[in-house]
Amino acid sequence: MENFTDVKYILDGFLFVFAGILVMWMAAGFAMLESGLTRTKNTATVLTKNVALFAISCIMFYFVGYNFMYGDGSAFIGSGAMLSGKTNEEMGYPVMADFFFQVVFVATAASVISGTIAERMKLWPFLIFTVFLSGLIYPIQGHWTWGGSELGGLIAGFSDFAGSTIVHSVGGWAALAGVLILGARKGKYTKDGQVKPMPGSNLPLATLGTFILWMGWFGFNGGSQLALGSKEDIDGIASVVASTNMAACAGAIMAAILTQLIYKKVDLTMVLNGALAGLVSCTAGPDLGMNIAFIEGLIGGALVVFAVPFFDKIRVDDPVGALSVHLVAGIWGTLAVGIFNPEVALLAQVKGIVVIGAFVFISSFIVWKILDLIMGLRVDEETEVNGLDIHETGLEAYPEFKRA
Repeated sequence: MENFTDVKYILDGFLFVFAGILVMWMAAGFAMLESGLTRTKNTATVLTKNVALFAISCIMFYFVGYNFMYGDGSAFIGSGAMLSGKTNEEMGYPVMADFFFQVVFVATAASVISGTIAERMKLWPFLIFTVFLSGLIYPIQGHWTWGGSELGGLIAGFSDFAGSTIVHSVGGWAALAGVLILGARKGKYTKDGQVKPMPGSNLPLATLGTFILWMGWFGFNGGSQLALGSKEDIDGIASVVASTNMAACAGAIMAAILTQLIYKKVDLTMVLNGALAGLVSCTAGPDLGMNIAFIEGLIGGALVVFAVPFFDKIRVDDPVGALSVHLVAGIWGTLAVGIFNPEVALLAQVKGIVVIGAFVFISSFIVWKILDLIMGLRVDEETEVNGLDIHETGLEAYPEFKRA
């Protein structure tokens, strides 16, 4: 290879590795956020889930998922040799760097589900579902989009820069399918239609988790530039990272203002989720500039404030607000590309959202239902009341704390 090609190969490979490390760190953010927004009696189980889902996602995507997503195969699913038989020379950058960057996205989708089903689902059914999500469901829809098949032209023109739909809404649709079968936590909703608050146990941890996710998102979106070998590429990455940060800021402040206006107090949990919703909202189009990211973030932050009580109103119990952040804001962010990018048709975005959403929801519902029939998704009432930690892990996260 010529010297310029050597430099481009090195820089592009470095981008994938470094950005992938940042995105991997988001696993810690999800673990801290979920731990902070749930109760202490379930914390050890929450942490176990988050470590295990990351490990399962990496294993499954290596052995089958990457191949299904990026192999030639058919318009529906890829096939071929492991890692699609690609070589470094064909790719123009290290294949393993690409794999590493892709696999941490898979784990992000699985992390979304963990928070939604927290505090009442058995550990092993969730982990088995993660096998199917990372090995089959996520890669199939990924094949239609980033894999380039466009499902035989059915979703031609669909655009999702870093995964508002392909990653975040996919996790949201899978989580929604599971929670509809699982049901709400005991005592969350009363017979007369009231919603019983179940406050999180550790808001400092939840805040730490949000900042970790915020930081990791710079790799999530910035790395999706997919190249670092030219001035145009680094200019693009800089713009994407700055826009990503702007969207988070806008989402957080919008949530703070709205909760002050509606509830007469600023709700920290809404501010945290507002920042995350801003991040999700700009993920489909972080390359559209700071001003558009600001608008996307504002609307994303507003959507969360209204979506969280909406899900409670229809008795869909989501302890951490993941459906509001990842599903609702993910849909909005994907639509925003069709609204603000003149080169992308809004209809193409709608078709992509509907087709991917329908596939993920239906396939996930089938898997969840089979698992429910075979082994049961939900812990028994006594375990739920006492906490999942002792029953599922034999440990308590805070053994010094004695509950009355």
